[in-house]
Amino acid sequence: MVKFSGIAAVVTDIEGTTSSISFVHDVLFPYAAKHLPEYVRKHADEPEVREQLDAVAREAALSPNDVDALVRQLLGWIRDDVKATPLKALQGKVWEAGYRNRDYRAHVFGDVGDALKRWKHAGLKLFVYSSGSVLAQKLFFEFSEAGNLLPLFDGHFDTTTGPKRDSQSYTAIAGVTGFAAPAMLFLSDVVAELDAASRAGFQVCLLERPGNAAVAEHSYPVVSSFHEIQLAE
Repeated sequence: MVKFSGIAAVVTDIEGTTSSISFVHDVLFPYAAKHLPEYVRKHADEPEVREQLDAVAREAALSPNDVDALVRQLLGWIRDDVKATPLKALQGKVWEAGYRNRDYRAHVFGDVGDALKRWKHAGLKLFVYSSGSVLAQKLFFEFSEAGNLLPLFDGHFDTTTGPKRDSQSYTAIAGVTGFAAPAMLFLSDVVAELDAASRAGFQVCLLERPGNAAVAEHSYPVVSSFHEIQLAE
């Protein structure tokens, strides 16, 4: 059991923290790779999709009118697990169809739902900060194997807030939520993200989940389950 004091809000990562890395890499990424080309070609003229395709063109120095080249770039980013904001936005739209068609349900570890409900009942505010788009985050928790967990959350942050390894991103999250950084606990499986959050004044905790990669040397508290986190007044 790891005890944290003075916590008013919890900010959690998703992949490797609330959910297995394998679900993201073995289910979501292949689904996006399979269905994204058709989705982009079908919806390329819609304003929200066009905005993201223009962003892809800018980032990759491509013609915004060469849809085939843009699709190839997006598929390359998926293959290489590039945290490109326009890719994440378009993936979210593709995944929405998959969730609503019941092609899959989001994996969450067995301890997550109960712990989130317990923290919420205790009066804490709950937030998500993930490289996946806000839409993808909301779909993930709405259509999870543990049921609809989305109502438990008070807000969502993605890479439009800033890179997850940049301390300014966490400072921005504290500013938006209105909480002092030391009253916020950030949960992640990535030491570099914990480094950034810690520099911003957050309390932090590393999650060791099945399938997670080995981590670099660090001095942060470590748990393998949300049930091992004790939040005291």
